[in-house]
Amino acid sequence: MLIGEVARRSGVSARMLRHYESLGLVRPSDRNAAGYREYSADDIRRIFHIESLRSLGLSLRDVGRALDDPGFAPGALVDDLIRGTRERIAAETELLTRLSRIGATEPAGWEDVLRTVALLQALGSAGAGNRQRAALSTAEEAPVPVSALAEAALREADPYVAGALRWALAREGGSASAALAEGLASPVAAVRERAVRALAAMPDEAATALLREALGGPDDAVRPIAALALGARGATEAVPVLVELVVAGANDVEAADTLHSLATSPAAADRIAAALVRRLDGRAGDPGARRRVAQALADIPGPTADRALRELARDADRGVAVTAEYVLGRRDARRDGTA
Repeated sequence: MLIGEVARRSGVSARMLRHYESLGLVRPSDRNAAGYREYSADDIRRIFHIESLRSLGLSLRDVGRALDDPGFAPGALVDDLIRGTRERIAAETELLTRLSRIGATEPAGWEDVLRTVALLQALGSAGAGNRQRAALSTAEEAPVPVSALAEAALREADPYVAGALRWALAREGGSASAALAEGLASPVAAVRERAVRALAAMPDEAATALLREALGGPDDAVRPIAALALGARGATEAVPVLVELVVAGANDVEAADTLHSLATSPAAADRIAAALVRRLDGRAGDPGARRRVAQALADIPGPTADRALRELARDADRGVAVTAEYVLGRRDARRDGTA
């Protein structure tokens, strides 16, 4: 079979077939009387083998070794091909993500594109100062890829940079809330905590809805943060978790302040005071918890808090009793107008 016919049947161009011959990959079995190459059935079969191996990403050099070296072991080469392919996919995926983020900012011109690229590079910098400046620079009139800010906030361990990123995300509003939602489902507790802290800094309804989901879930890494944020927004469903924080001594001062802000009516104040007292059941051996409850009751008005404090003033632990007596004295002074 002549080279033109081989090219038509195999789909390999005559030029490529000549290249294969120059490399010694294919050697036509014969030439006809006119001197033209003639390919046998075995030659054509070898051409198809070459194309099959090339489709796996093998170089022509490796193709030759695979076909001609009896001792050639394909396992190591296949492993190398897998590793190289994964690296290329990762690089292409990173490029696609970067292009998508630039496209999402709807740049008006190349200047916008260049500024966005510079921002993305700075957010990925090894220097904390560079990352912080990048987050703060979003205050300028420049396109901001919100998904990139969210991703940076979810991985940021430096507290100062994290604060700057949360500020930048809060400026973006609802779109940033959606970008952070994925972080709440992360298998890594630190990422979930960063996500909920960023949402806590955002006052929009989308962030509030996500905080409510976090509050209702079983995740102890995010429920306290969600409770403090929701309580500051007037959400009374945060009360049980806030009470637990007071009793457990975790962010107890901030939790007590938040409970005070929720005691906006006599009925609400009595419910909060009753919840604090109930949570002390079973804590007979924990004077620290009783002392913290006494301190929290200091700013909760109403008769339920008064009764609880009088009971704590008779506590067997001297420290608890003194704390409750002091709180009662302050409350009486406020009522008398002498405080």
